[in-house]
Amino acid sequence: MKIEVWQGDITTLAVDAIVNAANESLLGGGGVDGAIHRAAGPQLLDACRALPEIRPGMRCPTGEVRQTPAFNLPAKHVFHTVGPVWQDGLRDEPALLANCYWKSLQLAEKLDVESIAFPAISCGVFGYPLHQAAHIAATETLTWQRSHRQPRRIILVAYNAATFKAYQSALAALGQPVEPSTSAIFAPLALGLPPAAAH
Repeated sequence: MKIEVWQGDITTLAVDAIVNAANESLLGGGGVDGAIHRAAGPQLLDACRALPEIRPGMRCPTGEVRQTPAFNLPAKHVFHTVGPVWQDGLRDEPALLANCYWKSLQLAEKLDVESIAFPAISCGVFGYPLHQAAHIAATETLTWQRSHRQPRRIILVAYNAATFKAYQSALAALGQPVEPSTSAIFAPLALGLPPAAAH
């Protein structure tokens, strides 16, 4: 098994679970968070509101994960995880970002999820440096896959060419070269989906 890399819109993927790069409120936002909420429909916001607050305005602390159904998405589950806001890299940002991946994979195993797709967590408005974040994503997913049977398919979704190349470089540095054909794993013909647009 290999970690797969695909460039496009994560909301179009017919996988068991997609991971949402959320904020602590879980009430939607910009970037991939907003795209997932729009594609899933208003029921997703209702499901997030129903999750218990740890304190006012916080349903999921940084580095943790919460699960909801996927509603109108082709996926079955949405795993909402809150990545760290980049400051200087010395405030536990790497460990917190690693937790986002690891705890999402733990939840996937618990729910017997066979396929899971991750966006580039914290690389949007949270400002995490792309290549550092890609290295953490590659390290955590490869480490998991080498010692666990589920999920069988782990997909790192790149929303643009720069992110795709960052994932390629990170995986290659860890001994898993990414072939160019990997970007077509979820081609429209294979899944019966319209062409995905990056966001």
